[in-house]
Order: sequence, then structure tokens, then C-alpha cells
Amino acid sequence: MKDNRVTKVLNKMAEQNIDQAIISDPYSIFYLTGHLLHPGERLFALILDRNKNHKLLVNALFPIEEDLGVEKVIFNDTDDSAKVLANALTNGKTIGVDKILPARFLLPIINILNDSKFVDISIIVDKIRMIKDEEEKELMRKASKLNDKACEMLIQKINDKKSEKDVVKDLIAIHEELGVDGFSFDPIIGYGANGANPHGEPGDRYLKEGDAIIVDMGGIKDNYCSDMTRTVFWKQPSEKAKEVFEIVLEAQKRAVSIVKPGVRFCDIDAACRDYITEKGYGEFFTHRTGHHIGLECHEYGDISSVNETPCEPGMIFSIEPGIYLPGEFGVRIEDLVLVTEDGYENLNSLNKELVVVGE
Repeated sequence: MKDNRVTKVLNKMAEQNIDQAIISDPYSIFYLTGHLLHPGERLFALILDRNKNHKLLVNALFPIEEDLGVEKVIFNDTDDSAKVLANALTNGKTIGVDKILPARFLLPIINILNDSKFVDISIIVDKIRMIKDEEEKELMRKASKLNDKACEMLIQKINDKKSEKDVVKDLIAIHEELGVDGFSFDPIIGYGANGANPHGEPGDRYLKEGDAIIVDMGGIKDNYCSDMTRTVFWKQPSEKAKEVFEIVLEAQKRAVSIVKPGVRFCDIDAACRDYITEKGYGEFFTHRTGHHIGLECHEYGDISSVNETPCEPGMIFSIEPGIYLPGEFGVRIEDLVLVTEDGYENLNSLNKELVVVGE
């Protein structure tokens, strides 16, 4: 068990008079135990007990040989998973449940333990995971450094003989070469008008002269995620495209520059959104400015106009403004930033100024 992390959760449980907690999110279980398992439809749960009678419930199909510092409760497919779970919760008057536990397990235990009160504990674990410790910071730096290199290599391979799907294939090969463990999300490669869809899917499109190319990509290394977007151009971009690019770039730089402890996420969002609006493109910036990241690409918390949460040291999140002109093109620029004690550290160092390829 990761004792420091578990203690933080137990302390928050005590503050809210929660006796036991069911943690079923595989990434939160990994965060607290060091063991990552994706169980599919089967039950996998860590029971945290304020009396420290912790248990890890796992199907025999997934043998765990290492000592994780927690009692393992092994069950089989023929066992009643809900009863196994209920039997591990004998001391809980108030039981916390995270957002991942399926109703097929939760509803039966509510019926079995009808004297217990069940509450959502997700926010406790999510907020603790928001603040990265030193080990996590180093892992995030490593993942982002690899993503910088992979993106640089990928951009060098882009040409008008390759479709968007072909570029994704190139990225798979680059990840293999660099030792990246896989995608942290399905990459977005958008040529021209396809880039005007913020989450456009790579297709069979080929480049035309002047096309903007959105490259939004991330990889996993040692279980931690990276995420970055660069927009480049195939041959000479139009004056309008260059203008839009420079507006997005300036907006992104403005938002990054104000990151420090105490600055609210809504103020970071405003730093880029207000500038884009001032330049006449506000209606075409259609999404929040960023999201938190770590074990998962999208973790709890966002950088949006309605989030008044202040930055704290150890938080890592994206800053990724964009302008999307339907039927024409899109531009998005994204870095990951780490909040430090007195400012920020940009985890991405790859050039984000205007780049033209194919000349």
C-alpha cells in the first residue's frame, strides 16, 4: 500500500464520518496500492477501513503474487460478488462509494446492508490525486518529454502522400521505437476542414496546399499520460490562417504565463478566452481551456469559465485554446503545465511557433 496516500484518504474519511470506503476505480486502486488491473465486468475493489482493516477484493482469474501490504480476498466466478463485497463491509455505518462501482454490485449490497448509509466518496480520492507527489511529477516529465520527441518525429513524416489514418500508423511505429507504452487517448489528426471539428476522427483525407494540420497526441509511459497539440501547415498558409494561428498562440501563452498558486482556473480560462473574443473569434472557441491529467488523460477538474478552484502546487493540467472555423480549418495549441511553489513549469518544450512543412 502507498501509506502516505492511503493516510490522506483516511483522514478525509474521518472528517466526513465515513467508516469504510469502496474504491473500485482501477486507477485509484493503483494510486493507493501500486497494482494496476482492468477487471472487465468482474468485481475489483479496495476496501479502506478507518480501523485499518483494509481488504483488496479480486477475482481468482487475476492472480496477484506480490505483497501489496493489504489482505487479499480471493473469489471465483461462481461466487456471488455482491455478497463477497457485503461481507467485507461489516463495520460500516457510513460507507463511501466511488463513481466507478457498477449498479449491479452497488444495488445488491445496499439491500443487504440496509442499516448502512452510502455516500459518494469520489471527490475525496479525486482531489487527492489532483496534487502530484515528487514521484508522479518525474513520471509526468518523462512521459511529456517522450511526447515532445514523438510529435517532432511525426511532423517530420507528414506529406501529401499520407492520409490522416496513415499519420496515425506512423505514430504507432514511433511509439514502438521510443518505448512508449501506448496511446493515452486516440490521436486526433485533422487536415484542413476536418481540423475544424475539435474531436475530429482521422480519415482518408489527403493534404491540400495551405491546409492547417492539427496533431493532438499523447502516450503512456510507466502508467502516466502525456497530451499535447501542435498545429502546423502544409506548404504556404493563407493570411487568414496565419492570423488565426497567431491569435491562438498568443492566447495560449497568456494563459500559461499567469499560472501560479492561488490563481483560479476560471481566470486562466479568461486569459485566453477574452483575448480570442477581443480578436473577433470568441464564438469559435467552443470548449473549455483545459483538463487535469495524470494516471488518466482526463482526470477530475477542468480549466473553464465556471471553475473558481485556485491552483495548488503539484497540479498538472493542459492549456489548449483553439479556434475552429467550420468548413475551413481549425487551430489548437496545447501544453501541459505543472503548478510549482511560485509559478509553473511547462512540461512541453517542443516548438509551438508557426511551422510550415512540405516546402
